[in-house]
Amino acid sequence: MRRRSLLIAVPAGLVTLAACGDDGSASSEATTSPSPSAPETSGAPAPKIVDGPLPAITAGTKFDEKPTVAKGTGEPSKDLAVKTVIAGGGQTVAENDYIQANYLGQIWSTAKVFDNSYDRGTPLVIQLAPGSIIDGWRYALSGKKAGSRVQMAVPPTWGYGEQGNAQAGIKGTDTLVFVVDIQASFNSRSSAKGTQVDQADADLPQVGTNTDGKAPAIEVPKADPPTKLVAEYVLEGDGAEVAAEDSLLVQYRGVLWDTGKEFDSTYSRNALASFSLQQVVKGWAQGLTGKKVGSRVLIVIPPDLGYGDNPPSGSGIKKDSTLVFSVDILAKM
Repeated sequence: MRRRSLLIAVPAGLVTLAACGDDGSASSEATTSPSPSAPETSGAPAPKIVDGPLPAITAGTKFDEKPTVAKGTGEPSKDLAVKTVIAGGGQTVAENDYIQANYLGQIWSTAKVFDNSYDRGTPLVIQLAPGSIIDGWRYALSGKKAGSRVQMAVPPTWGYGEQGNAQAGIKGTDTLVFVVDIQASFNSRSSAKGTQVDQADADLPQVGTNTDGKAPAIEVPKADPPTKLVAEYVLEGDGAEVAAEDSLLVQYRGVLWDTGKEFDSTYSRNALASFSLQQVVKGWAQGLTGKKVGSRVLIVIPPDLGYGDNPPSGSGIKKDSTLVFSVDILAKM
């Protein structure tokens, strides 16, 4: 069993606000819309993937432009129909990767749009894993490349099954049509890709700037730790700024100031972490707020903004420890 992340805790009393899975990630309310998220149960066999039929995209034909899709004609396929409408040249998506995508979903028989991210102005970031997303998305998008537009027609078997999705107005007999623009893909080898920032303060830890997906080195100086929170760019990205209420997808590594010993890391678990900034220790929440997506950030957390005199049992963190983190902000969720 993989070690659970230590981040999902409140400093005072360490009250857990959200269940943290063995992959080191945490669920967060309102991070996904109801349409592509997974139904409660799914045990269907892998589908046969066919080319069609698929209804025409009649407007919004460019990548990342809101599409208009015609009503389906005739009977939809009982198999999973998938077409790469625009072929991208980015990273190939694999099952269990996270994708960042804009999408539109509608019902085959009526062309009723039940959900789309384009109008919200916020792409979806979600893991292509069982229990996270409907099977149709997992099978249709695995093997596609970032930068691609993919259209699919998902029968109930690989959608919401016989129960449908009442919240989205989907019946148990509805075939669903999706257009998905894959903006980016992330996995356990992903790194921030920002511009290097000079680490000139010799009294602060020095963090590696490698972007190969391997854990960056963290060299802690032989000096007294700062008494106030430190949050500085190591690599400065060019994405949107993080707000206090955001949920994030990250890579991170944490070491103790007094020994330099690692106590927690997504790299060692070989799994990214996702969480709301309202679920983590105060030092993380304050240190990441205002930073840009695509950045690597050094965070030095004094005890009063970390775990104080009540560190997690079995963590290797002593009372009143100063914590040092390298955090790669991969995406907002």
